[in-house]
This record gives sequence, C-alpha cells and structure tokens, in this order.
Amino acid sequence: MNERIGFLGLGAMGAPMAERLRQWPGGLTVCDIRTEVVEPFRSSGAAAVASGAALAEHATIISVAVVHDEQVREVITGPDGLLRSAAPGTVIAVHSTISDRTAVELAAICGRYGVDLVDAPVSGGAPGAKRGALAVMIGGSTAAFERVRAPFGCFADLIVHAGAVGAGTRMKLARNLVHFVSFAAAAEAQRLAEAAGLDITTLGKVVRHSDAVTGGPGAIMLRDHTAPIEDGDFWLPILRHVRDLGEKDLGLAMALGKRLDIPLPLTELALDRLGPGLGVGPGTPPQRKGSPHERHR
Repeated sequence: MNERIGFLGLGAMGAPMAERLRQWPGGLTVCDIRTEVVEPFRSSGAAAVASGAALAEHATIISVAVVHDEQVREVITGPDGLLRSAAPGTVIAVHSTISDRTAVELAAICGRYGVDLVDAPVSGGAPGAKRGALAVMIGGSTAAFERVRAPFGCFADLIVHAGAVGAGTRMKLARNLVHFVSFAAAAEAQRLAEAAGLDITTLGKVVRHSDAVTGGPGAIMLRDHTAPIEDGDFWLPILRHVRDLGEKDLGLAMALGKRLDIPLPLTELALDRLGPGLGVGPGTPPQRKGSPHERHR
C-alpha cells in the first residue's frame, strides 16, 4: 500500500482511471504531453512530470494508457522512456489494447532491466472507469499480478490473472470479438426492423432492457471448454434448448428478411453455426433443410 503509482497517458480512458487512483495511499504521479489534461491532477495534489523517464524516478508501479503499439514502445523504450530510469523491481502495466506479440516482446526487453511488464487491458469504457467498475485482464508473473491487484482495485471491481505475458491481451481481443460482432449483428437487426416499419430506437430500448436482465452473450459463456457436449453432461439439455429456440427465431427472421428483400448474412451464418458453436450440433427444424442458398429460394 506504500508503493507510489505512476500513470502515463491521460486520455479518455486514462484520465478517469488515474482520477480513481488519487485515493491510493502511496501517492500518484501523472505524465502526459498535454498540459491541459495534467493541470487538474497537479492542482488537486498529484505530482506531475514531463516524461516517462522522469515518471519512473517517482513510481514503482506504472500504468500506461496510450493509443497503440508504437506509442507503447516509445514511452517504454524510447530515449525519454520509462526504461531509461526505471529501477529493478518496477512493474509496468500496459492498459492499451495492443498486439499480444508486442506485449511479449516488450516484456523481454523490460526483463533485461529487472523490470516486470504486465499486459493489463481493461473492459468497461470510460463510464466503468469513472465508477471504479472496470474489468482488468492481466498477463504476467504471479508476483507482478499480486503487486498490482490492490492499486488496480481503485478503478476496477474485476481483476483476473489470465496467464503469462500476452494472455491479458489475448483475453481482451476475445472479449472485444463478442463486442464488435454483436455490434454488427445489431446493425443487421436494425436494418431488418427499419424495413419492417419499426421504430429502431424503441428496438434499442428493448435490447438494452433484456440484455441487462439476461446478461446478453455472456450468459452462455459458462462452460470450461468448447468441445462437443457428451450425453449425460449437465449442459446438454440446457444448450440444446438454447439452440432450438435460436434456430427457430433465426429462421423466422430470415424468412422476414426474404419477404422484405433485406440481406441477412450474419443471421444466415448464425443459423449455420449456432448449434455447433454451443457444442450440441445443428438441430433439424424445417428452416435448416437444404443449403443456405436453397433456403433463400
């Protein structure tokens, strides 16, 4: 609890995360090239420095929240970067969503200086950061994970150790796959609803309401593997029921799309992949007969 925290990058995500760290008893030092985002922290009592090298002189755990791989490399290994002055035993946590290969590469470089790097991407957006309700997925050593858990608890209420360096980023990419594929599906659903003469803002209200109750896509992510489910398994009747309902409703949506002349490529793909993806195989309702192209004839 006495370790001083450094925070580099006070953007849309970094600023509210750093704001939550003001309560950390060991103290907070911030760094950003934009004086206008640094000043509110300085005026409220946080220390502020102008470079990564200066930040590493003041902190033993350093959070990095910049935009992309190149910026992460620069603030860690550049001429004014953290490694220029980071003491052995320092932990650098990269919250940016970068390539898992970049995380592994930078961890190896940091290791030559006796510095631990963890990839620690977050999920929950700026609203989650402001409420202290982020999820943090950490890839790194057990020792480094244990050191960052308490300070990260200032801005997160779920902190998981995903595995070795790179695992945090891989988990974030898988999580965001759900996020953005769902967005694409939502866009397809809006086109169908609009063509059917519906108010799509009302549809959005219904989706948000029901997902808040059911948990959305995460509600079926409860198994510990993705292999086909064997007879006698607890999940078999449950996920078969999910498949049967899903195939029925997806088939009906496809029929509506055909009548309205609205292509539904994600819906068609979902109908073909739902049962196998759930581990229970495809069902046999009428709408599954024939090839996908035959179903549109």
